[in-house]
Amino acid sequence: MTSPPFIIRSVQAFGYRYPLTTPVITSFGRMKDRPAVFVRVEDGDGNIGWGEAWCNFPAPGAEHRVRLVNEVLAPALVGFTASEPSAAFEHLTKGTSVLALQSGETGPFAQAIAGIDLAVWDLHARRQKVALWKLFGGAVRTIKVYASGINPVGSERTAEAALGRGYRALKLKIGFNPVTDRANLAALRRLVGEGLLAADVNQGWTIAQALELAPQLEHFGLAWLEEPIRADRPRREWAQLREAIRFPLAGGENIASHAGFAEVLREPVLGVVQPDIAKWGGLSACAGIARDILASGKMFCPHYLGAGIGLLASAHLLAGVGGGGLLEVDSNENPLRDRFCGPVLDVHDGMITLGDEAGLGITPDLAAIEQYRTI
Repeated sequence: MTSPPFIIRSVQAFGYRYPLTTPVITSFGRMKDRPAVFVRVEDGDGNIGWGEAWCNFPAPGAEHRVRLVNEVLAPALVGFTASEPSAAFEHLTKGTSVLALQSGETGPFAQAIAGIDLAVWDLHARRQKVALWKLFGGAVRTIKVYASGINPVGSERTAEAALGRGYRALKLKIGFNPVTDRANLAALRRLVGEGLLAADVNQGWTIAQALELAPQLEHFGLAWLEEPIRADRPRREWAQLREAIRFPLAGGENIASHAGFAEVLREPVLGVVQPDIAKWGGLSACAGIARDILASGKMFCPHYLGAGIGLLASAHLLAGVGGGGLLEVDSNENPLRDRFCGPVLDVHDGMITLGDEAGLGITPDLAAIEQYRTI
């Protein structure tokens, strides 16, 4: 679907932090609060779109991404005429490539640009008066979801609560004490029955540890094992691990290039591929990559562990491209997610259903979270 070019009139980012009672624990660190960077883009006709930039790490990441958007990227985009939504993404990526290289901050720039890109696509869909999932060619508005971010401490209680909210699939964080990991997996398998159970190591093992520990997880019936080793380890290590186990490997949230995705799609190592639209690529890059994932015979499951706007955009992409994958939904407390994820909050028998409203289908009320704003 095409539309007339539009001029970008304003771009603004807003940073928030919601303090946590219980930290979110991964094998590489803890999150003591839930940060969020929301991005607002307005065109010359007064239409508004919303996006979100990944900002979980390091600790001051949210404030840094806000300043990147407001002080570097916004001035480069205001007044730009976008012939199509991806034009803004390409303009910013090309225009800041040397600066990102010079500063050694290719990741933060990519994340900030991704947040703007999501907002531009929402704006474009609103201009077209069509839901974003329909804009991407979706035929079915209902998608499967799974409860993610389940900590090693209190995992059984968290899983029970998620199942009580309508989830039928779970993913546990592992990569800690192997005995504790296996006990937690056993407890979750009992709870979820024959439902989907996955595990995420968050890049926490060496290849030697992975070859020792991963085969010990066979009897849990894992749907996938996510990032057991570092994403940047040689492909031969990933292939070696894949040959040693009988369940799929997953990854993709830390791949940040077309070439990187093309490489993993050419080989049989990953069974589940998980680009994060708020971390790299936005919808401009990741929509095509999602279709390539499906064409390669692998499962597309968008990665997401942030606030509500990016989560909702991920849901629209999954519904738009189809394929039967699952949407990742963080199970930890976070009003910055719940107030802005629209129908994703309404889980029935492991599924959520998107609406027909234009764009993302929500208009965020930022005044409702002003108490959490940091910048």
